[in-house]
Amino acid sequence: MTKAYRIIETSFEKLTSFATAILGNSITFIIALCTVIYWFTNHEFFSQSIHESLRDVIHGVTFLSLFIIQKEFNRFSGSLHLKVNELVLTHKPANSALVNIESKTEHEIIELSKEYEELAVQIKDKTS
Repeated sequence: MTKAYRIIETSFEKLTSFATAILGNSITFIIALCTVIYWFTNHEFFSQSIHESLRDVIHGVTFLSLFIIQKEFNRFSGSLHLKVNELVLTHKPANSALVNIESKTEHEIIELSKEYEELAVQIKDKTS
């Protein structure tokens, strides 16, 4: 059962990484923008009531916002990972296993987290 769960979990992590990369891509935003422009220039858009047109504009802006937010998150996340990696690599006693931790699976991150919780308890016991 655990092996099947890990296979599913790994597949899901790959899918989310792929989706994140696609949604944050500039080409995808341009395609989405063209789709929204096509939707707005559709002949039915101008024959709708003002409420229906306003609803469509709000939906279009919200749809495009998804791509903009994902692109910014990818950029921010990447730069944050680089900064943390730089700090870990330049600090001599740091554990180099944490470099590029963002590429590890959720299970591996949970295991590392448990190790650090145990380390924190040991340090707390020594200082008490």
